Amino acid sequence: MRDMVLSMAVLMVGVFFVYLMVPNDPSQDPVRPVEYRVEANTAARAAPYELLTPRDLPEEWRATSVRYRAADEHGAVWRLGFMDPENEYAALAQTDTVGDASDAFVADLTRGAEATGETVRLGDREWDWMTGDRFDALVSTDPDGTVVVTGTAPRERLEFFADSLAPWEFEGTPVGD
Repeated sequence: MRDMVLSMAVLMVGVFFVYLMVPNDPSQDPVRPVEYRVEANTAARAAPYELLTPRDLPEEWRATSVRYRAADEHGAVWRLGFMDPENEYAALAQTDTVGDASDAFVADLTRGAEATGETVRLGDREWDWMTGDRFDALVSTDPDGTVVVTGTAPRERLEFFADSLAPWEFEGTPVGD
């Protein structure tokens, strides 16, 4: 028993030393922003739909994740995640699936949020409002696919984010032109 207590004490000293050596500045932003322009250029060339990205978001909105998969279980999927000024999550997800196939896509993204029957018009899109235990969402469908804006951000910020969406404009000359 004595050896086990001594071993634990030695381990705790090591853990405490590592804790002291790791920078721990609470004033620093815990979110690591990512750059998504290159991925957006690539995805816009490959996607079977007009790729959407936010336009003119304030600097306090930080992109945190970006991914395009041409052959996901839900079709061709574009995802772009952000942290809003209050460090709440807001994300865009876009797929070429429609109808019943898009129901599974929406359920996966929203963690089972349910439609409220309420719609809102933002920009040139009609959005269905959904609420859930973990995420709320705005969902818009058209013949080209389904667009979902979801997250932990409050409704007004999710609407602000959805309203900022516009077709991606290539930066630089696309490959092959």
